[in-house]
Amino acid sequence: MAPLTSSAEQPQPLRTVVGALKEWVERCSSVWVAGQIVEINRRSGPTQFLTLRDPLAEVSVTVTMSLAVLDAAGPVTEGAKVAAFVRPTVWTTTGRLSFECTDLRPSGEGRLLVAVEQRKRMLQAEGLFDPARKRRLPFLPRLIGLVTAQGSAAEADVLSNVRRRWPAAAFEVRYCAMQGVNAAAQVMAAVTELDRQPAVDVIVVARGGGSFEDLLPFSDEGLVRTVAACRTPVVSAIGHESDTPILDLVADLRASTPTDAAKQIVPDVTVEVDGVRQALARLRLAIGTRVDTERRALADLRSRPVLRDPLGGHQVHVDAVSQLRDRAHRAMSQRVRDEHTQVTHALERVRAMSPKATLERGYAILLHGDGTTTVTSVHDVDEGDDLAARLFDGTLVVEVRESVPRKEPA
Repeated sequence: MAPLTSSAEQPQPLRTVVGALKEWVERCSSVWVAGQIVEINRRSGPTQFLTLRDPLAEVSVTVTMSLAVLDAAGPVTEGAKVAAFVRPTVWTTTGRLSFECTDLRPSGEGRLLVAVEQRKRMLQAEGLFDPARKRRLPFLPRLIGLVTAQGSAAEADVLSNVRRRWPAAAFEVRYCAMQGVNAAAQVMAAVTELDRQPAVDVIVVARGGGSFEDLLPFSDEGLVRTVAACRTPVVSAIGHESDTPILDLVADLRASTPTDAAKQIVPDVTVEVDGVRQALARLRLAIGTRVDTERRALADLRSRPVLRDPLGGHQVHVDAVSQLRDRAHRAMSQRVRDEHTQVTHALERVRAMSPKATLERGYAILLHGDGTTTVTSVHDVDEGDDLAARLFDGTLVVEVRESVPRKEPA
C-alpha cells in the first residue's frame, strides 16, 4: 500500500487514515496468546467482550468473540488464565484496536477447574447431589469413623472438639494420604472399610484446607461415587471456603471446617444436660399444675350437693312419695267418710220409707188369717174372720166383729 501524503493545507480525511490503518493491521495473521481475564462483559447480542492482560506487565487489550466461543470455553471467570486464538482488527467507527477471538481455552488451574466443572455437571445430571438422597445424621453416634491424615491438624481438631463436647464419644480412625495422586484411592478404600462396619454410625472425611490442586482428589469421580453408595452418613470436612470440592456436594453433610464437623456430629453434653434439667423442671411444673387442677376439680365435685350427700336426691323422691302417700291417705279417708255419709243418708231414707219405721210409729199391717196376704179393703173380710195384725213388737190375732166401709164424699 502506497504511503499517504498530506499537509496542513491538504490533510487526509479521518476515514481514509482509519481505513488504511485497518487494512495494514489486518494483514497480521491469527496467533495464540496467553493472558489473564480481567473483565468479562456478557451482552444480549451476538458479540461478547472481555479484557485480557499480561500477568507480568501492564499490558491489556479488548477481545471480542461470539457467544458460542465463550460458552465453549466452559465456566471461565475473571482472574482465570486462558489461551486465546486471536487476530488484530481496528474498529472503523472508533479507531480502536481490538482482537477477534475464534477459540478460547482455559490454561493451568483454569483448565483443571473446567474439567472439575464438567464432572460436576455430569454427576449432578445423574442425581447424586439430590437433597432427597441425603440422610440425617444420628443424634448420638455409637462409633464415629474418621478418615484423615495421621498427625494432621484436622485429626486433632475433630478428636479434641468431639471429646470436649461429648467425652464418651468413640472413634474408628483410618489414616491415608489427603493429597497427591494416591489420595483419592486411599480415601475410597478407607470410606468403604468403615462403611462395612455395622457399629459405625457416621463417617467424617477431614482435611484442613489447601490449594485448588491439593483438593483435586476430593473431586475424583470414583471417590464421589463411593460416598454416594455408602449406607452410612458421610460428613465432608475439607475446610476450604473459596472452592467447593465435589465431595462437599455428594456428602450427606458439608462442614466448613473439621471443628465445625465436630459440632455437627455430636451434641454438646453441657447443653444437653442443661436441656434435660430444664425439661425436668418443665415436667415437674406441668405435673404439679395438672395435679393442682385435678385437685381443684375434685374439690369442686365433692362440694356439689349430690356428692356431699349422695342420698340427698333420693330423699327428695322419698319426701315426694311420702307427700303423695299422705295425700292418698287423706283422699281415701275423705272418700270413705263421704261414702259413709252417703250410705248413712241412704240408710236413713230407706229406714224412713220401710214398713218397720211405720210400725214403730204405731201403725200395723193387717193380714188375712194365713199371715201372707195383706188386707187392703174392708170388703176383703167378713165378720167373724180371723185376722193377723202385725205390730212393731209382734203379731196380734183378732176377729172381725164389724166392717164399716168409708163413705165417699158427696
